[in-house]
Amino acid sequence: MEDRMCESPGCEKPGKLQCPTCIKLSIQGSFFCTQECFKANWELHKNLHKLAKSDVASQSSKKGAGLFNPWPSYRFTGRLRPAAQSAKREVPAHIGRPDYADHPEGYPLSEMKLKGNTYIRQLDHDEIESMRVACKLGREVLDEAAKVIAPGVTTDEIDRVVHEASIDRDCYPSPLNYYQFPKSCCTSVNEVICHGIPDMRPLQNGDICNVDVTVYHRGFHGDLNETLFVGEVSEKAKNLVTNTWECLEKAIVECVKPGTKYREVGNVIQKHASSGGYSVVRSYCGHGIHRLFHCAPNVPHYAKNKAVGVMKPGHCFTIEPMISEGVWGDTTWPDNWTSVTQDGKLSAQFEQTMLVTEGGVELLTGRPGKLYTPYFMEQNS
Repeated sequence: MEDRMCESPGCEKPGKLQCPTCIKLSIQGSFFCTQECFKANWELHKNLHKLAKSDVASQSSKKGAGLFNPWPSYRFTGRLRPAAQSAKREVPAHIGRPDYADHPEGYPLSEMKLKGNTYIRQLDHDEIESMRVACKLGREVLDEAAKVIAPGVTTDEIDRVVHEASIDRDCYPSPLNYYQFPKSCCTSVNEVICHGIPDMRPLQNGDICNVDVTVYHRGFHGDLNETLFVGEVSEKAKNLVTNTWECLEKAIVECVKPGTKYREVGNVIQKHASSGGYSVVRSYCGHGIHRLFHCAPNVPHYAKNKAVGVMKPGHCFTIEPMISEGVWGDTTWPDNWTSVTQDGKLSAQFEQTMLVTEGGVELLTGRPGKLYTPYFMEQNS
């Protein structure tokens, strides 16, 4: 048990004691350093027993219900565990939707036709206006999600807010059914790098939580995300999140203008991440976006990459660095979505959709009046 850590939020002492009820119910993990830590965490911890007793854990989380530990033989890299998922949320028929929304496998056929194509589309005036609207609405939806993040709130509740805010704005939540993703946004907590599936786990004081929102409005997608603090977080978490935001900001300010090679973005990001002792995740990158959710260009966030293309006016794309406290490597949970750090340490991310203009860059998903002020800065003040 020497590699086990106490599961009480904020406690980093070795876990020496295991919950006896969890042993009886065959619940994996549940180690604590002392009886005091165990008792202090009891109100939250006992919910795991309820889930196991109701036999929910024996069901498949991917099919929609199951969960505390639907994969008994899987070895988690960190402390986070899956929890029960609510039923798939429905989108009213009158709302326009992308081609994958009703596909039985969630295949984005329009994207798949262009797989491997490195041509970067330059948007015309009407397309740019449509992107501005979609991105503005996406920002409004993320703003609604940011209002509810607090200890005790489940990520499923965040998903509900995102879903309903999207519908209220005549938008389809782009993640829903994309390659069969089951929810309307991604919520990535602590060691989750990206693509976390919202579930019934309550956020805990000290967590960091990334909310990734994309909306589809009248044929165009707007994509953004932010990492937020849940209650009082540690200094190491604050420092990681701050560095990650700075990586994005520096990349935009220093790189995004006509004539810049897309591969330069990664050089700027890795230099700043490394200055803080952090690593840059390599498995995921920024991407082109407009009528398609993901398309050329690919925008890697690490140095010495081989990205193709030069920025030109009318190019629209995202930059979304994922910066980790420990190693840069990732692994994926058996749900085939949740990407976590290989060492179980924290990871943070920020994302904006932007347009290359004749004079430089237009940030399409920035906060109105607060383009360079993410929510965590206000939480930290």
